Amino acid sequence: MLRDAGGLVGVTEKMRSSHGAGPLNLVKLCVGAESPSDLEAWLVAREAAGGPGWRPRHTTRMQPKRASELLEGGSLYWVFRGAIRARQRLTAIEPVEGEDGVQRCDLVLDRKLTLTSAQPRRPFQGWRYLTGADAPADLREGATQGEGVSPELAEALDRFGVV
Repeated sequence: MLRDAGGLVGVTEKMRSSHGAGPLNLVKLCVGAESPSDLEAWLVAREAAGGPGWRPRHTTRMQPKRASELLEGGSLYWVFRGAIRARQRLTAIEPVEGEDGVQRCDLVLDRKLTLTSAQPRRPFQGWRYLTGADAPADLREGATQGEGVSPELAEALDRFGVV
């Protein structure tokens, strides 16, 4: 437990980000990456290759019907090995046409990858909406999630305020 001017406060309550009851978000499996550090390495490589003005983006088939709500501070929460463990703020949603002529959607993301508390998720296809009230808390700057441990153990450690 943490102590502040008001007394004892639960660790997860104390570290909960502004996303507690806030913006609408998306959640998506991070295919091809085992951990947030894998995604960060991919972002670094793409940024170096993309040069000035490069912005991370994720192309998806479906255009979110609630795009305006998502752009009011929402994020894309990434699932790694069965648990949400990181997020990137959504900065734009842009229609794009694929090489095959099919209309798609680019989710344009902030470059910063923010680690979150581990929150288990079952496999699913595509993306899902995630309310601010259901979103996991951001970890403190410099905190780690105990990479290399199972999502269940990471969640238990987080619940007890260990990570």
